[in-house]
Amino acid sequence: MQAVVLDGAGGVSWQELPEPVPGPGDVLIAPAAVGICGTDLHLVEGSYATGRYPVVPGHEFAGTVVEIGADVRGIAAGDLVGVDPNVNCGACRWCRAGAPNLCERLEAVGVTRNGACADRVVVPRHVVHRLPAGVDTTVGALVEPLACVLHALDRAPSLRDRDVLVYGAGSIGLLMCAVARQRGAGRIQVVEPHAVRRQAALRLGADAAAPASTALDLPDGAEVVIEASGHPAAVTDALDRIAVRGTLVQMGVTAAQTIVPLHPFAVFEKELTVLGSNSLADCYPAAVEAVPDLAAAIRPLVTHTLPLASYADALAVAASPEALKVHVDPSERQTP
Repeated sequence: MQAVVLDGAGGVSWQELPEPVPGPGDVLIAPAAVGICGTDLHLVEGSYATGRYPVVPGHEFAGTVVEIGADVRGIAAGDLVGVDPNVNCGACRWCRAGAPNLCERLEAVGVTRNGACADRVVVPRHVVHRLPAGVDTTVGALVEPLACVLHALDRAPSLRDRDVLVYGAGSIGLLMCAVARQRGAGRIQVVEPHAVRRQAALRLGADAAAPASTALDLPDGAEVVIEASGHPAAVTDALDRIAVRGTLVQMGVTAAQTIVPLHPFAVFEKELTVLGSNSLADCYPAAVEAVPDLAAAIRPLVTHTLPLASYADALAVAASPEALKVHVDPSERQTP
């Protein structure tokens, strides 16, 4: 089969690889829509802390079941499915505690094991989920980032009637706007330097969006602050914008060595909560259930779809301010 392979040092190659063969508990899938996100950009340059190389990227995806292993039940060839990319052991203390994203033996599809930027990908049955009726693979590939948002909100206090401030209007920040509006948030404001993304935030439920927090109405800060950009300057600013007894949820992925200033007296005086949200935990099934009601609103997030053979071009588009969500389509046959 044909696949994209990353070497962790900036190299992106198009290779012929053996087609994977499903074991007794596995599912072989033909990916049809694969999202590119910030994690992939970090993987390409080798700055994603848990990446293992060489690797076929692609962790946000949906496709068609091609073949199932002898022990697989509840899924059949021809089904449209999405995949939770976190393959956890199910036995360690974190898996038993309901935090499979923190699994001590975690394998991540497209990060530490080969992913969906290929003609075929094989994954264990327990991470495969049939898409709801009426949800195609384009929207199905958005289930993974939606699950990340739902996990972050599981960690955060209720948004109902609370002022929310979101840093970054990439796909995660935009999905956060949509879900926050659906959940009855009070005022939703967004910090985003690029005009195209600010406009998208307003369409998805934000009340205001500006290039800097100083241009927003934040006299007392925001009760729930979502940092979804991963930029150190944004993290620093977000820490300063938490209201009294407010909460910061750090979703954006920074480089492992990034350090930002924290003022312990402010944490003490204002009784602040600062917490992290890593990946999607056990929220993929909830996102599958939620996606039909959000499908019409979030489908326009996919602004670009390129053939898999144009993966290098897709990376460049994904890094541009004109793109919201970029997909590659491995089913579209084309060679570089």
